[in-house]
Amino acid sequence: MTAREQLTEKVLAAKRKLGLKWSTIAVALGTSSPIIYTAALLGQFPLTAAEAEKAVALLELDETDAVLLTESPSRGTGITMPPTDPLIYRFYELVQNYGTTWKALIEEEFGDGIMSAIDFNMSIARQSDPKGDRVKIEMSGKFLPFKRFCGKARSIVSNLLCV
Repeated sequence: MTAREQLTEKVLAAKRKLGLKWSTIAVALGTSSPIIYTAALLGQFPLTAAEAEKAVALLELDETDAVLLTESPSRGTGITMPPTDPLIYRFYELVQNYGTTWKALIEEEFGDGIMSAIDFNMSIARQSDPKGDRVKIEMSGKFLPFKRFCGKARSIVSNLLCV
């Protein structure tokens, strides 16, 4: 287990011990949205030094943990593909079933490109429904069109693309 994975386990143990919710942690660290701080404390996003110090104090971690919380993570680690956790697998299943649909509709509206997962916002909310509460997830990513790179340093591949 890596040092970062060990820290994630410490964070989760502290969260349980202290009876904290992710939303409470988010407010203590600086925002009402738990998305970024949950991702950071689970090892998928770095915190600023000030945020890391707040997290260390709140979660009763070691000062050495603050440094690790600010380092660039190895994103995507800790998830087996395809995922085996039933909830995470449902997201994988969404991509399997609707990925080509999302791609077709985005390309029709925006052109050839991608939705950024870096310049990205997300929210998760409970939506009441008489048939049972629903999970509402909203995602907004900057559209990044594919473009041709035809600079001075041209390779065989770029010569083919820049004709």
